[in-house]
Amino acid sequence: MSRTAEIERNTKETQIKMELNIDGTGESEINTGIGFFDHMLEGFSKHGFFDLKLHVNGDLAVDGHHTVEDTGIVLGQAIKEAIGDKKGIKRYGSFLLPMDDTLVLCALDLSGRPYLVYEGEFAAEKAGCMDTELVREFFYAISYSAGMNLHIRVLSGTNAHHMIEAMFKAFAKALDEATTIDIRIKDVLSTKGILA
Repeated sequence: MSRTAEIERNTKETQIKMELNIDGTGESEINTGIGFFDHMLEGFSKHGFFDLKLHVNGDLAVDGHHTVEDTGIVLGQAIKEAIGDKKGIKRYGSFLLPMDDTLVLCALDLSGRPYLVYEGEFAAEKAGCMDTELVREFFYAISYSAGMNLHIRVLSGTNAHHMIEAMFKAFAKALDEATTIDIRIKDVLSTKGILA
């Protein structure tokens, strides 16, 4: 069974095309117009073993907000579409990721119920040319469009680049675990009989 999704979303602010393969090898082709954001999404792809093709044309003359937030919306939609009815998946995933001065915890539940708990403060206003405040907006958008309960906590760290990169990688590792098929799960991992 192929767990893939192709999403296209066009608004007056952004035009986005995305292809996602949950069962990939970590290959990516990414161009959002924000170099640092591209780098973070490449790390997400590589460390989660997700194949990701993404092209975004956003209103960067305004700022990066719409590009980052709308990419999160589309990635959440792609995750939701690719995992389909969620039969056989582990549902839960978590990862504790160290990166130099930084330690990040990410835990998630593909429950169908959106919720974000986010704890991360940055001393710097930007990482590269990306506003650090947009990191929360990105993960918020994913959690709500995917129907995902998502917790991200920076347990230690001072370098904004390391902190953000650790968040993206920890999220990738947790999502990889949650979407893994477990042959012991015959239907969905819920006493309700549905994950929605």
